[in-house]
Amino acid sequence: MRIGLYGGTFDPIHHGHLLVARAAFEEMGLDRLCFIPAAHSPFKPGMKPLDGAWRARMIRLALAGNPEFEVSEDELNRGGVSFTIETVRAFSERYVGAELVYLIGADHVATLPQWKEAECLARLVEFAVIPRPGEKPVPSPSGFRCQYLKGFPIELSSSLVRERIAKRLPIDPFVPRNVAEVIRRYQLYSHL
Repeated sequence: MRIGLYGGTFDPIHHGHLLVARAAFEEMGLDRLCFIPAAHSPFKPGMKPLDGAWRARMIRLALAGNPEFEVSEDELNRGGVSFTIETVRAFSERYVGAELVYLIGADHVATLPQWKEAECLARLVEFAVIPRPGEKPVPSPSGFRCQYLKGFPIELSSSLVRERIAKRLPIDPFVPRNVAEVIRRYQLYSHL
């Protein structure tokens, strides 16, 4: 079994995340893919994301009708800073013998050797690298197995969605309809 692990803040989830997940699922030959919302990202130390329960709920809404995709609340339940190695270890213990593929943005490839317990991480997972539109691939650091995804790179970010909410601009083209509805109904980013 090949399991994809897609970590991130997903604050909020948007169509770009879903396109990346679809590309990884197809190109990496995955049997399932788990979206793993972070409690607190080590890459965004000053950022306080929306409550994890809301982010997980929006992910579930966005994944409706895609049984090959699921949500894991491991990092939210663990709390604190979400380190990839802790999540990967939990999945490797839960799914003994499974091949794990971890999705990362191309901007993180060069920093992989500085990640917590990098050598162990390199042994446990293969990395599916999400390219940035128009940028050339960065070589994989020694000891890391990285494969660049080909499909569907678009320039879309959660911060763009939050900026549009703050400016009271429509977000419907950028997020699934049911996610946009929850954001509007519960005024999830009204503090911006």
